[in-house]
This record gives sequence, C-alpha cells and structure tokens, in this order.
Amino acid sequence: MNLTTENTAIVLDSTADLPDIADRFPNWRVVPLYVRFGDESLRDGVDTSAADFYERLRSSTVFPTTSQPTPADFLACYEEVSAYERILSLHVSARVSGTFESAERAAAELGDGRVHAIDTETASASIAMLALAIQRRLARGTSDEEIDALVERYLRERGLLFTVDTLEFLQRGGRIGKAAAFAGTLLQVKPILSIQEGEVVPVKRVRGERKAFAALAAALETETEDEPAYRFGVAHAAAPERAAELEALVRERRPRAVLELVVTLGAVIGAHAGPGTLALFWFRDGD
Repeated sequence: MNLTTENTAIVLDSTADLPDIADRFPNWRVVPLYVRFGDESLRDGVDTSAADFYERLRSSTVFPTTSQPTPADFLACYEEVSAYERILSLHVSARVSGTFESAERAAAELGDGRVHAIDTETASASIAMLALAIQRRLARGTSDEEIDALVERYLRERGLLFTVDTLEFLQRGGRIGKAAAFAGTLLQVKPILSIQEGEVVPVKRVRGERKAFAALAAALETETEDEPAYRFGVAHAAAPERAAELEALVRERRPRAVLELVVTLGAVIGAHAGPGTLALFWFRDGD
C-alpha cells in the first residue's frame, strides 16, 4: 500500500506539545491527556493552555496530577478519521504513561487493522519531530516498511537533553526513573537529563543555570553537525527567555540545519518537569 497524506492519518497525544497542529496538517489529530487540580480535571491543550497552567501552578496550593486518555478517547478520535485507510498513532513513552496502552486497546476494539500504535519511547518535541519525519514521507508517498524502518532508526539515533530547575516535580509525579540518583543534591546544582529506552536518566550535574545552558550548548557541538539533514527542536516550561537564547544558539552554530520546532511544554509534561525546564532535541534525517 502506498501511504500518502490523503490516505494516512497521524494521531498524537498532547504530550507532543502541538495542540493546534491539525490546523497545519489536515490529516493530524491530537488526543489530550488530563491534568487535575484536586477534583477538577482539565484536558491538556483544550481546557487549559500552557500559559494558563503555569500561571495557575504559581498560585495553587494543590500539586497537579495527570492521567492518560481512556481507550474511549482514542476510539472516538480513530472514528473521526475513519475515512483514512491507515492511522499512525504516536505516543509518549509507555515507561512513563499508560497512554500507549490506551491507544492499543482502542485499536484492538476498532478491530480493522488500520491503526498502527507506536511507542516513541520519548516525549514532547521529540514525538513531534518523528511525526514530522513521517509526514515528509507521506507527502512523497511511502510504505509501512519504510515507516517501520524510520521509527526503528529514530529510536536508536534521536538525541535529547534537558535540564530542570528542580527534581521535585519528577519525584512527586513518579517519573524520575534512574535520575533518582540525583535527588537530594545541593541548592543550585542543576541536573542534566535525557530519556533512554523510554526512561528519564541522569547525564551529569552542574552548578548554576549558566553551566546547565552550557551543557546543552556543548551537546550541540559534540553530538550534531551543521548540515541540512539535521533537524532540531527546542522546548521550555515557562522559560521563554532561555528558550530564545537556545534557539539563537542553534541558528548561529547550525545555520545549515533546520530548526523545526520551538514549543512550550504543555500542562501534562510541565506538571512532571516543572517550570524552568529547558530541552534540546535533534535527529539526522536525510529524507
């Protein structure tokens, strides 16, 4: 089967941090996760924007919690795009969320084999960058086999680093993974983290915000090249000035590459990473 933008839909969950992407790509849809303040449940990117969430977080005495979409949520989305012959459903790491499991259950309930649920083993702009790589192939025509090969290579080769102001949010949300080794560090010590095989892992510790930024800049220099095949993404949680500085650095140091995305972490990812988070994503895609 020749897969194209006309016969193939892409479904993301809201942790990809692209709430309005369907306005850009008619074949894309986003299924929201939920963020809760006490008994109040809000759909990520629908009932609350990133800006509203961080504003509320600053004043709330209640720590937010999150939950995955239900299989019924996914089933409703899959039925909405029922005119498409294939549905590629890309989701946040199954190691940190039940979202992928809900998508699989909905696909099984649909029962016609059209849905291919994909555990991206990552989060935020990294999910979106994989989806954009798939979309480029759909635009010229592709196959299930080529998409499978792309996903396998993406899981092996994509890179990401992020720094958080505090590990408190990852700890309280239960998403700290192997980065628990950094818990309880001294004030002003900033952890540099990554996601490997779907789990948050520690990379190094540095002292102060400037050295944390320097660690991201160093990765840009050592892990990537200045060539058109490279794609980059930047994400932040209520830290637009730091994100703008990182964006400028990518454009300066990698002028021949493509800066695909600069996004604000939505409510669900923000609830686990916390305000002040800054992330750099990259992938070499020659397509």
